[in-house]
Amino acid sequence: MAFERLGTATAPRQLFSSTPAQRVALARQQFFEEGVRPSGLVGEAVIQSWLRCTRNHSDRQRIVPFDAVTPSRLHATLARNRELLEVARQELASMESALAGTDCRVILTDGEGVVVHVTHQPAAAHQPVLRKTARVGVNISERIVGTTAPGIVATTGLACTVDGAEHYFDVLSQMQCAAAPIRDVAGRLAGVLDITMEARRFGFDAASMVALYATTIENRLLQAQSRDHLILRFQASPTLLGTPMEALAGVAPDGTIAWLNGAGARLIGRLPEEACERDVESMLGHDLASLLRLERREAAQPLRLASGLGVWVQARLKAADGVDFRHAVAMPGDAGAVLSAEPAAAAQPLEAHEHTPAIASHHVPVEALQGETLREHSRKLIEDTLAAQGGNVSQAARQLGVSRGTLYRRLRGWREEDKVAPD
Repeated sequence: MAFERLGTATAPRQLFSSTPAQRVALARQQFFEEGVRPSGLVGEAVIQSWLRCTRNHSDRQRIVPFDAVTPSRLHATLARNRELLEVARQELASMESALAGTDCRVILTDGEGVVVHVTHQPAAAHQPVLRKTARVGVNISERIVGTTAPGIVATTGLACTVDGAEHYFDVLSQMQCAAAPIRDVAGRLAGVLDITMEARRFGFDAASMVALYATTIENRLLQAQSRDHLILRFQASPTLLGTPMEALAGVAPDGTIAWLNGAGARLIGRLPEEACERDVESMLGHDLASLLRLERREAAQPLRLASGLGVWVQARLKAADGVDFRHAVAMPGDAGAVLSAEPAAAAQPLEAHEHTPAIASHHVPVEALQGETLREHSRKLIEDTLAAQGGNVSQAARQLGVSRGTLYRRLRGWREEDKVAPD
């Protein structure tokens, strides 16, 4: 097979195919018999999966065993995924109830493609393949069973659907499946949620349904795993809070954003690779002390993000024993409080609110602040600390008890003010 030709685009002989089945048949002919890329006939995710499968599976007609992993591995897998299964329990039951009148099966795998949950009702007699695959412990990763939606998601981390003959192995050509990823607080693939049907086509938008439930499970997992974070729930409309469309962020005690869900990344941008660049003030336009004050309010509060976007926010603190957020709140004797108390225009809520910051001394008598503003004292404190640390911002930030992002923000603001200040 001339797979070296797959990199070149060639026009299909048949310009129009009236049905999805005809398009897939033409795609298989071009790919497997002629060795050319069937772009436009099937999705790129399927093409890439076929390419990977040709390296691992030479015989597309062979019988796939659908063997379960060993009992010891299954036991370890279920134990390792106990938290995922627990947070997913309610949504899995809801899905199965909604799909009870269909022939669909709900399948949940771990990040490696091993089934950890499947619809309790067994597959029907006219679903011979599902009767073998839809079992806890079966490994349905791409490496084992070729191209499937859950296999592609486990490999790429991206949601997808695979329809009929888009499956690599012929034995799966009567299957329809749609799958979506579930990620943990570290951004790793924690599991894959899948809806599968055999011998019939979906009579509904399976991709949207599985994406909705996967998002809800992921949101529950993120919050369950956040044992030492300030959890922010925000969206442009308060009616979206508490729904799968809400944005979520976990803020660590050091003032950095530890994780974002998908909606959060779409609102404020994806997290930088380096943790030192995830300062909450730089990304949200608010310091940790301001966000902690929101935790006292039960109702959602209006807030203006650094981008200028107005959102509604709810905050909930989940702090484990030994984890202390108090350093972020303005308290006497706390250098970080002096910096946090200094108001910034971008950090103000949509509506004015009472704000009486405490003035911290950092070993400086209160009398020394007379005749100079809190802002001037904050600048002098930073400049003196930077000088003592030889200009090292990281060391100065640690000395002051604030994040590097807060320090950079202050320095950048003062430089801009000095440029426009009158001589």
